[in-house]
Amino acid sequence: MVCAASQLKMLLLPVWASMLLGLLMGFLPVVGMEPTRGAASDSDHAPNVEPLPSSSGSNCSDLTVKLEFSTKVVEHEYIIGFTGYFSAKARSLYISSALRNAADDGALEWHIVPRENPASDFPSDFELVHIRQASPGSLRTLEDHPYIKRVTPQRKVFRMLKYTLSPEPAAPGNATRSWQSSRPFRRTSLSLSSGFWHATGRHSSRRLLRAIPRHVAQILQADVLWQMGHTGSGVKVAVFDTGLSEKHPHFKNVKERTNWTNEKTLDDGLGHGTFVAGVIASMRECQGFAPDSELHIFRVFTNNQVSYTSWFLDAFNYAILKKIDVLNLSIGGPDFMDHPFVDKVWELTANKVIMVSAIGNDGPLYGTLNNPADQMDVIGVGGIDFEDNIARFSSRGMTTWELPGGYGRVKPDIVTYGSGVRGSGMKEGCRSLSGTSVASPVVAGAVTLLASTVLNRELVNPASMKQALIASARRLPGVNMFEQGHGKLDLIRAYQILNSYKPQASLSPSYIDLTESPYMWPYCSQPIYYGGMPTIVNVTILNGMGVTGRIVDKPIWQPYLPQNGDHIDVAVSYSPVLWPWAGYLAVSISVAKKAASWEGIAQGHVMVTVASPAENASEAGGEMTSTVKLPIKVKIVPTPPRSKRVLWDQYHNLRYPPGYFPRDNLRMKNDPLDWNGDHIHTNFKDMYQHLRSMGYFVEVLGAPITCFDASQYGTLLMVDSEEEYFPEEITKLRRDIDNGLSLIVFSDWYNTSVMRKVKFYDENTRQWWMPDTGGANVPALNDLISVWGMAFSDGLYEGDFTLADHDMYYASGCSIARFPEDGIVIAKNLKDQGLEVLKQETAVVEGVPILGLYQTPSDGGGRIALYGDSNCIDDSHRQKDCFWMLDALLQYTSYSMTPPSLSHSHSRVTPPTGTEHPLPLRLEGNHLYRYSKVLEPHLGDPKPRPLPACPHLSWAKPQPLNETAPSNLWKHQKLLSVDLDKVALPNVRAYRPQVRPLSPGESGAWDIPGGIMPGRYNQEVGQTIPVFAFLGAMVVLSFFVVQLTKAKSKPKRRKPRIKRPTYLQQQQQTTTTMTTTGKNPAV
Repeated sequence: MVCAASQLKMLLLPVWASMLLGLLMGFLPVVGMEPTRGAASDSDHAPNVEPLPSSSGSNCSDLTVKLEFSTKVVEHEYIIGFTGYFSAKARSLYISSALRNAADDGALEWHIVPRENPASDFPSDFELVHIRQASPGSLRTLEDHPYIKRVTPQRKVFRMLKYTLSPEPAAPGNATRSWQSSRPFRRTSLSLSSGFWHATGRHSSRRLLRAIPRHVAQILQADVLWQMGHTGSGVKVAVFDTGLSEKHPHFKNVKERTNWTNEKTLDDGLGHGTFVAGVIASMRECQGFAPDSELHIFRVFTNNQVSYTSWFLDAFNYAILKKIDVLNLSIGGPDFMDHPFVDKVWELTANKVIMVSAIGNDGPLYGTLNNPADQMDVIGVGGIDFEDNIARFSSRGMTTWELPGGYGRVKPDIVTYGSGVRGSGMKEGCRSLSGTSVASPVVAGAVTLLASTVLNRELVNPASMKQALIASARRLPGVNMFEQGHGKLDLIRAYQILNSYKPQASLSPSYIDLTESPYMWPYCSQPIYYGGMPTIVNVTILNGMGVTGRIVDKPIWQPYLPQNGDHIDVAVSYSPVLWPWAGYLAVSISVAKKAASWEGIAQGHVMVTVASPAENASEAGGEMTSTVKLPIKVKIVPTPPRSKRVLWDQYHNLRYPPGYFPRDNLRMKNDPLDWNGDHIHTNFKDMYQHLRSMGYFVEVLGAPITCFDASQYGTLLMVDSEEEYFPEEITKLRRDIDNGLSLIVFSDWYNTSVMRKVKFYDENTRQWWMPDTGGANVPALNDLISVWGMAFSDGLYEGDFTLADHDMYYASGCSIARFPEDGIVIAKNLKDQGLEVLKQETAVVEGVPILGLYQTPSDGGGRIALYGDSNCIDDSHRQKDCFWMLDALLQYTSYSMTPPSLSHSHSRVTPPTGTEHPLPLRLEGNHLYRYSKVLEPHLGDPKPRPLPACPHLSWAKPQPLNETAPSNLWKHQKLLSVDLDKVALPNVRAYRPQVRPLSPGESGAWDIPGGIMPGRYNQEVGQTIPVFAFLGAMVVLSFFVVQLTKAKSKPKRRKPRIKRPTYLQQQQQTTTTMTTTGKNPAV
């Protein structure tokens, strides 16, 4: 019986274990798992909208998208901005009182446009008014009211979405398509097509199995923070996009959905808003960064892809009322002078809303940053692929706000994955999209997760979060700062910095090293020398101590004497007030006279002290201060000869915004605005690099022609000039050329009939938008060069031709109408593009003069070269470059060497006299004076303003240091009191899924039951697992306790005494007797 009982117990033990395992495994699918199923096709959408398609048979398809939109002015509708927040009744009274006497005859027809949205119940700082036949006088009367700040036109935003098949082969079970659209010219939703998708790990070795596609949150190690219990809880994050379905399975903490459009729905009919929300806060399959965050959905686009500025303004006000912590805005555009929008972004960040925005999809062209991502208080995000290459589509810096007198700031702030990122589908499943509007929610999700890790939430603000992100970013090798900003997002390092952060000020960039290549491009591409234009570096001051601040006293310049710091002069200008959270610090660097023939490295640093009002009530009237150091390192060379120095005229280049300045190539109908800055470091970057490779030193003139010493330069280069000229400039240029300065002019088209033809017409609003000039301001250029008997025509030509054995393309250029008879003129046969635009007819014009070279007659005078088209040196739409021709022209202007290929060309013709056709006139009624630095309004025609004074720099008084400068300025930016080595992470095992093949039709979720992330992402599972684990453990423990108790309760039996057999006893006695008597025993 005992043996049988023991055997029974041994048999029951695996039964108990099996029952326990079955108990646990049996319940998990019931409470936490969803069966794997193919995604149904989404067909319930508006008939005129193309939503994100779902691939049948798979929950996780590979998709890419391009979303872009444009805006137009709405006729008769105006946004009235007030100086504060007022009730609807008060706003109406203010407008009524302002317009009471505005009408010339009778009452002015106007009414307030009703806005039915969640913000209508609260006070507002603007009103939307419909004014019939509003005159400039009535608008000025409105602006004169003491409570009215600004009157701006209402804008309508229209977005075009289109799917096309991707050229990239899709992985098994994945459907790959693209959203594409026309080129934007205003605020744009920044997703992109799959042409820039790069496979992950294509160069890695020892890959036996294809890995499950990794989600971006795990790639950036968000799971480390999840295991620590940080999941975004308590952080309010807003998504401004196309809405979200109410019962989407990926989201469990949607706090509020609001609709700001004129459609009666809250759902997403396009799929983009769902994807963005999924990257931030999805809790299953394609997991987001912060699944426990409070998700606030703002639907600001209709299913017809339309929005209005007033919708955004109302939604922004509501976000402030709701005390939103993080706001993702995956839209952008070049209009940084859209005052209501820009002002409201400033107000949002001033209320501690951390705004994350996409930098734009207009790369690889430079000078293509989008607003609001280019603002100092906004985190601007660029895109990279999964091999850490800058995505081709990602927009590049610099900012162009500061042109022409200053220099742009470093943007983007940070880059992260934006190619092939996976997020939530419109109804279910996952999709892969590309674009900076994908990279933006990646950072927004990371910011939300990081904010939830900080115990003292008062320390988290737009400045401190940006400080942590850029100080922790990992720099990408071989990439300059206008492409990558401060580098790639590093979530874990940012967590370490935030959790030891103390309020302080910091700088972006944190140092100036003009010798560091390629990161410090373009500064590192050209050394500085005595007599050159000052090098301007625009540094951003981030103030984590408060929303407002100031610079105490003046910045201090301290040169290092052992490192020749006294060989350079430094001037500093800065923001009088740092608001909101940021300001600028413009550092101008020049070479001292004593270093005119010296070559070497010079170093020093600028000390800046920032003060902010103390927020602690106990310190009323007190201030918090923070001192930061800006190291400076430059390379100095002897002043180059005059013939090698080229001066680029930046002062006379105008661009959008604020006015409508059309593109130089009229073939680019979907890219109508000239908005890239026309700077040698933006859309003329390749030309600049070419000139540097040829040994020329290129400097930028950001002031009138009267403000430079012409004896220092060989050639003045004027390209695509739209600005007028002061009479004093015309006089000085003639004198300079007589004294040896040479001039090269690249012009563009100008035809008043074509300008009227290419004006914008909005079919919905019946609003015309007239250009303020042509591709170039030819009448102004003719005024400048008329003294030498030269002029451009109003002809408009295009076509291919060969010049000096080089293939050339003339793109919407003008011709030379007048030229001195002893000059060299080259002519080609071209198509009359003006005739095509005006009458849709085609004609070829023979012998169109396009290139002219002229030696001025004065003794020692300079030379002049004219060419009628700048597109061959402009990166924006260049098809065939003419850098070889620029080299030839510079040889002619700098060294008086006439290129034989031009002087003996069979295309040389007799110079035109200009008597055949009248010269072009300025467009009657144009509004160039509104944006011009030269013109001012006047009765009749505008007239020139008084000539401004030349900029004067106040050089800082040096405070020399007799100590050794640091040898390597590039270190990870360490904020004060932050040492990453001491901020160790807890010993948490990072969650990593298994790597195994992915079958077609299988969900691409991580290898977790039901696609659920570890941690607190499903409350039912989180509550069920501990209960059954506890019960199972108790059953096993009870079993062993019972067995032990039974064993101890049995009576202890004595060991029986064994009796020896009788035979053995007798044998032992016999042996003993025989031994005693001495006899041997017999056997």
